[in-house]
Amino acid sequence: MHKENIDNLRKLFIGLDKKVNVEGKGRLIPINFDNAATTPPFKRVMKMILETSEYYGSIARGDGKKSQYCSDLYENSRKYILEYFNAPEEIYTAIFVGNTTDGLNKLSNILIEDKNDIVITTRMEHHSNDLPWRNKCNLKHVEVDKDGRVIVEEIEMLLDKYQERVKYVTVTGASNVTGYVNDIRRIARAAHKYGAKIIVDGAQLIPHKKISMIQEDINENIDFLVFSGHKVYAPFGSGVIIGLREIFNEKEPSSKGGGTVQIVLDDRQLWLDTPERNEAGTPNLFGAVSIAEALREMDKIGFKTIESNEKELLSYLIKELKQFEKVILYGDNENINDRLGILVFNIDGMTYEEVGEALANIRGIGVREGGFCAHPYTRRILGIADSDLQRYMSEVGTPGLVRVSLGAYNSKKEANIFLDTIEYICRRYAKY
Repeated sequence: MHKENIDNLRKLFIGLDKKVNVEGKGRLIPINFDNAATTPPFKRVMKMILETSEYYGSIARGDGKKSQYCSDLYENSRKYILEYFNAPEEIYTAIFVGNTTDGLNKLSNILIEDKNDIVITTRMEHHSNDLPWRNKCNLKHVEVDKDGRVIVEEIEMLLDKYQERVKYVTVTGASNVTGYVNDIRRIARAAHKYGAKIIVDGAQLIPHKKISMIQEDINENIDFLVFSGHKVYAPFGSGVIIGLREIFNEKEPSSKGGGTVQIVLDDRQLWLDTPERNEAGTPNLFGAVSIAEALREMDKIGFKTIESNEKELLSYLIKELKQFEKVILYGDNENINDRLGILVFNIDGMTYEEVGEALANIRGIGVREGGFCAHPYTRRILGIADSDLQRYMSEVGTPGLVRVSLGAYNSKKEANIFLDTIEYICRRYAKY
């Protein structure tokens, strides 16, 4: 990406040039290479929140003019989100939740009614798309290959084996550890062949690629999609489930109370239709507005621009890091066509904690280190077998890696500062 373009893009975000104290260095502009965890918000998003606060009122339960304004804004945000993901209102609904974790827990509580129901997931998953399903159903885990990619053939084999007993296939759209993008269309075709529904954890995918719920081949449609606002350049505390309207209307809500019922009698209640039945309590207006506005901004930038910038930086970082003798890169770093702007590494002679601390303390560079809430997957990337885990932990500690995750606004200048800092760390701190 041309420097002029990235400079213009960076102007859309708040706080990128806000200096922080770095011990012994004074105040420096930090570098955020931890976008897989949290992204900085767009200026337009924060402006919209401020504008909305001037008309602050209750949602759907007040007749005052501010309440009417807020109710309309809330529902228009929902409508835009459905349009953004090509999700027709007659088929899908959008339910506002706290974040992806909240949304996946809500789905597991709503959808699973029989512990014998089979749900297929993978060993690539974030804990939020693994733990909520455990002990609620008959959960089957599909393995990853030596590079860390999901073995889709195993999903197809399990579907063929159990057929109509499989109710859901729940899979991450893209890994938060390696950045691999899964073949969602192929998985959807396989699931629908046997009458199962597909659930996509879109937390990592949505900030980097435009996703459509409806495909030309209806067998490739996505049934449920979940994502977080704070990974798409909006603030914390908001997320969305996009899912099949008919199924939500058939199921009892997971949270019950105000706003979910048409009427409550002494011994029973009549639920409202979705999405109201699935949004108990006073809705998060600012969350809904911020997500819709963030998606609008991403659309304006264009995903061709976002993807090309991130892929260019990823390729550059991988190429340069390969030159450092002490840097150990993980995953497939030759074929990166199916990867987002994420890479993981360690430095020989240092723990991942030490590397993360050094990057922050030397130059204010933010990365993520550890298991990234994907411990089974991280162990596989490191090549640590279950039988060796206890010995590994006693000798080395908890398995982990250092992760660099890129956002739409990251620049080659930042990449070069990072590389210079890594070179210094290898020379100064790594033990022989």
